[in-house]
Amino acid sequence: MTTLPSPDAPLRIGTRGSPLALAQACETRDRLAAAFDLPAAAFEIQVIKTTGDIVQDRPLKEIGGKGLFTREIEAALMDGGIDIAVHSMKDMPVLQPESLVIDCYLPREDVRDAFVSPSLTRLEDLAHGAVVGTSSLRRKAQLLIRRPDLQVVEFRGNVQTRLRKLHDGVAQATFLATAGLVRLGILGEIPATPIPEDVLLPAIAQGAIGIERRESDVRVAEMLAAIHDRETGERLAAERAFLATLDGSCETPIAGLAVLDGGTLHLKGEVLRPDGSEVATEEISGPIADGAAMGQDIARKILGRTGPDFFRL
Repeated sequence: MTTLPSPDAPLRIGTRGSPLALAQACETRDRLAAAFDLPAAAFEIQVIKTTGDIVQDRPLKEIGGKGLFTREIEAALMDGGIDIAVHSMKDMPVLQPESLVIDCYLPREDVRDAFVSPSLTRLEDLAHGAVVGTSSLRRKAQLLIRRPDLQVVEFRGNVQTRLRKLHDGVAQATFLATAGLVRLGILGEIPATPIPEDVLLPAIAQGAIGIERRESDVRVAEMLAAIHDRETGERLAAERAFLATLDGSCETPIAGLAVLDGGTLHLKGEVLRPDGSEVATEEISGPIADGAAMGQDIARKILGRTGPDFFRL
């Protein structure tokens, strides 16, 4: 019988400190509490600052790739300072430290990007030469391949910070993950319009929350199994295999989305030149169990078409 946490010996949940990260940690806590009929006091949320949170004055590509929002949290997990770590899966490297594992995902939220502007409702409404803010190389490249006339400026910070920059006129529009707006409960309160996936293919694993644990922690493994969403796991297996085969990082404009239809998985992936001058896209469908292999397959096809210099400006 699994020894359950209690107010005297709570399960420690590690997370970043942004409002969205805290909302995701609270969702994890609430799902575990409901699954095991535990009070909220049986869980303790610990905020851990990451390099990506601390360094705000430089683009992400200048301070490293994926892992900027996870390293310090994973260090606390390995050291035993926390029992689980809650992550936005689109921020996660495809490889975890040897002693850690992610095998629990919460039900995936809306995967779409949202167009956010105080005065406009659609990407097509932007005037020639308009200024758009984003810190995402993927969104920048996808935007420029459709609208090379636009000016794209660096736009880092959490949701609230980016909304404030819009209000201050730093840019006329930006993009945010619809999932984050839903989880914060503000989708209907701000001028945001979700963009169809066939217009802007989302980031790998966008809208998904993953929970990381020590591989040796059997108690936590048993608890997390009770809240794992199988379909999200199947979709991410395909998407993250695509990313891993491409050796993607924050410096690589990569997008991908897996969709389930009965027993079939459909996967679309794309890579773009950072300046938005070229895009390579592949699609594949097959049995859900073959998702990871399909992700590897279309990644190899794209690599065969693009060559090693594709991502260089």
